[in-house]
Amino acid sequence: MELRQLVRDLYGVDQPQGCTDEEIDRVRKRFGALPAVVEDFWRTFGRTPRLSYVQDDWMFPAFYEKWGWPKKSKDLSLLCENQYVYEAAVLQKDLSLPDPPVYIRPAADEGPWKLSAPTVSEFLEAALLYEAVWQLDHEPGEFYWLTDTELAVVQAKLTKSPAVLKNWFVSETTFYSNRPDNLVVIMDMEDGTYQAMYGASSQESYAALLEVMEGLGEPI
Repeated sequence: MELRQLVRDLYGVDQPQGCTDEEIDRVRKRFGALPAVVEDFWRTFGRTPRLSYVQDDWMFPAFYEKWGWPKKSKDLSLLCENQYVYEAAVLQKDLSLPDPPVYIRPAADEGPWKLSAPTVSEFLEAALLYEAVWQLDHEPGEFYWLTDTELAVVQAKLTKSPAVLKNWFVSETTFYSNRPDNLVVIMDMEDGTYQAMYGASSQESYAALLEVMEGLGEPI
């Protein structure tokens, strides 16, 4: 999905605000190189207020200037969980690649990184979808447990996005919808159960989603 369209449909942002070349250049000098896809993302969305008030923290250039810890890292952080539990980053060795893989690990951990997406482009789409569900205007106010049978209903009646977010708390998070401005997020708990969150930007699209989701799952 084109990121501008995703942000327009799910975040309600028609005119995103981007970083200046000077702001990006300061981070580039800090690391020696930046992936072209990251630069494009920052240049398009890096100062968009709506993206700065989601569940987790996008590591836009302003964070590198404001906070001390990103300045110490050799890897380029892209997204940090709001309590600094998880961090997604481009590794130092890949910074010169135009669209490198993205890895995730518990923040402040010296353990091995786990692959989240084979490219920054794929990670950005998946992460923007995941962050969107937390701020949709129309939602049930609950998370739900789904069984395999209930997940099958979702898969049969909704369209699955090709985007997949891997290793962000759970092994795999996938995304479904039946309108451009509604969304179901499914987190695989790896024990035969799934956690689901869903919502929509408009009442009309929320009603369309409820035709599938209403009655599915147990509230968490």
